[in-house]
Amino acid sequence: MSTPPVLITDPADERVADFRDLVAGDRKPGTERGTGPVIVEGVPAVQRLLASPYPVRSVFGIPGRVADLQLPDDVPAFEADRWVLSEVIGFRLTRGVLASADRLPPADLDELLAGPDPTAPRRLAVLEGLNDHENIGSIARSAVALGIDGLLLDPTCADPLYRRCVRVSMGHVLSLPIAVLADWPGDLEKVRAAGYETVALTPAADAVDLAGIDTRAHPRTAVLLGAEGPGLTPQAQAAVDVRARIPMRPGVDSLGVAAAAAITFAVLR
Repeated sequence: MSTPPVLITDPADERVADFRDLVAGDRKPGTERGTGPVIVEGVPAVQRLLASPYPVRSVFGIPGRVADLQLPDDVPAFEADRWVLSEVIGFRLTRGVLASADRLPPADLDELLAGPDPTAPRRLAVLEGLNDHENIGSIARSAVALGIDGLLLDPTCADPLYRRCVRVSMGHVLSLPIAVLADWPGDLEKVRAAGYETVALTPAADAVDLAGIDTRAHPRTAVLLGAEGPGLTPQAQAAVDVRARIPMRPGVDSLGVAAAAAITFAVLR
């Protein structure tokens, strides 16, 4: 049996400082983007955190919900009634439990591109300019479900480990290797040099039909997705092997990026 959670009665208790005022934005005032603990909400997502490589700092929730997780004894566990919990985090939590974890450094780009077996088929998603946390979370969830092996981000993308991204992904983003292409779009050449066919998704009429991409001829594929509205920049589109579109009925110019990503991942699986 795991050690019973410690009861928190004071919202100012420093032992639950990781969870304080979670509505303040994607980081604490005075801290840089992509720093601070990873916050995970809900039992299924916390269970995925426990199975991930991210070191768990603590777990905090309502009575009974934390104990149900059967946490290892080395994970600090706290519980509080709903009023105290809401006072700490700044909103009414419907999922009953949260966890915090230490961040890991971004994956080594060369190792991510190679994968465990450099000769095996592999799929990557490359995101440019995505600043909507829910879109990134949805893309991450679809990526895990539909066979994507890692995420590559341009330097302007939002933090994929921000609380809302993790929540929308149901914790699946924690199982995806993530690397940043610091020289954008120049680093796409490294992706191509590692054996990937680079495919830019665009609704442009002169793009090829997505279904025509032959994944047997190119068992390693990296799909580029841009932000809703502007889409991929001309520079990014010029740096890839092929531009592809999802055929749609007349009168519909595009899909939301999360939906487009899921369709693309399924077609190229």
